[in-house]
Amino acid sequence: MPETYRDPRGTESQPPLPWDRPGILVGVDGSRASLAALRRAVDMGPKLGLPAHAVMMWDYPTFVSGTYGDPWGGFDPQQHAAEVLGDAAKEMFPDGPPDWFTWSPRRGRPARELVKLSAEAALIVVGGRGHGGFAGLLLGSVSDACAAHAQCPVLVMHDR
Repeated sequence: MPETYRDPRGTESQPPLPWDRPGILVGVDGSRASLAALRRAVDMGPKLGLPAHAVMMWDYPTFVSGTYGDPWGGFDPQQHAAEVLGDAAKEMFPDGPPDWFTWSPRRGRPARELVKLSAEAALIVVGGRGHGGFAGLLLGSVSDACAAHAQCPVLVMHDR
């Protein structure tokens, strides 16, 4: 299906990660496992002397009809991702985030974008199971793709 059918705004280039040296990249989707991943990254960052950056991916859905519509009635997925990340940062750092921690929402499919961003990271930390998929699996599709294809080490956290 042509990309123009999926997104009326066309493709947008993504900004580089906001660090001057590779750090810890954390995939967040608001699930318990992703928050466990964020907690681990926040714990490891200072110990390893690495910056940490949390990302939440979002993308427009593809519709069977091949057209794009507004299924959310004005819902803004970019804004929602920013709010989820902001809430997670507040949970991790009640007094405000330190300079070594940043976050940003990014447009794209989570597995594909995290694997792409792994070229800029020293480590990726993801939850073992996110909001999608089938209950009972040990790994979700995103953590599985990262473990198989990332260009840096990957730590998969479960929500225990």
